[in-house]
Amino acid sequence: MARRAKPVAPLAAKSRTPHPERVAAFRLGLSAESRAAMLLIAKGYRIVARRWKTPLGEIDIIARRRRELVFVEVKARDRLDDAAEGVTERNRRRIIAAAELWLARQPDDAQNFVRFDVVLVAPGKLPQHIVNAFDASS
Repeated sequence: MARRAKPVAPLAAKSRTPHPERVAAFRLGLSAESRAAMLLIAKGYRIVARRWKTPLGEIDIIARRRRELVFVEVKARDRLDDAAEGVTERNRRRIIAAAELWLARQPDDAQNFVRFDVVLVAPGKLPQHIVNAFDASS
């Protein structure tokens, strides 16, 4: 006759409270994205989407101005130079893949000129908008 295993008491659930550092980083990211969006709006862009998530990655801001469709990566660090270094090749590939998915789902946008910009944000500094920071062929 087969033995039955004794019921095992469930493990205590891990605390659902996120680490304070993660909460601070999340808030910093939201604030930086809001500052970047305001800068783009002031420059005449219309924000189409923010924090657009896909299985391939997330695009911080998707904006449009005339016939331009702009996929924007926002990087926030203590210094603008550090923020610029935060845009890695891996980030670029992720953004490009997500942008290709956007264009596949929004075929009308494929008629627009597509560009990849970066907005760098640092405390006490005006956000820096880098137009055409990278392209899909790199």
